[in-house]
Amino acid sequence: MIDAVTTLLSSQMMQRSLLAALIVGLTAPIIGTYLVHRRLAMLGDGIGHISLTGVALGWLVGTFANVSPADSWAIPGAVIISLLGALTGDTALAMLFYGGIAGGVLLIGLAGGTSAQLNSYLFGSISTVRWSDITLITILGIGIVVLGVGLAPALFSVTNDEDFARSTGLPVRALSLL
Repeated sequence: MIDAVTTLLSSQMMQRSLLAALIVGLTAPIIGTYLVHRRLAMLGDGIGHISLTGVALGWLVGTFANVSPADSWAIPGAVIISLLGALTGDTALAMLFYGGIAGGVLLIGLAGGTSAQLNSYLFGSISTVRWSDITLITILGIGIVVLGVGLAPALFSVTNDEDFARSTGLPVRALSLL
């Protein structure tokens, strides 16, 4: 049994997978607590579906290079969700969530791809994480910890009572976008 574990842990693929899972597992709750309290629990899933349109667009125009096309849709999607704050968070998210899936399916069809290929991008696989991905995950994780800890009082205030936060002079819109 110990030999099997040792063999498994000596695999570069397993080391990268475990390290990625550890970093994400430690940093995701920092953001997650604020998102759940703001009724944006499905944000990660929704952004994944929005970025699917970017992946399909990159595939269609032949400029698919790592995650750039996905980012080109995911970041504006997150900003739009934040700006649609007048609606219930989950309602705004649902509108973009299904729009992202529809856009991805339409564009992947135009590119000659299949829904199976689209699903592989949507769900991914932790076993395909590269060392360059670990570097990016680590940098983002450090940023999340620094911002999450450094801005904890302001984020807590904005999350619990936007009117109170605004009356104390906090930049509510900027903190919400962040």
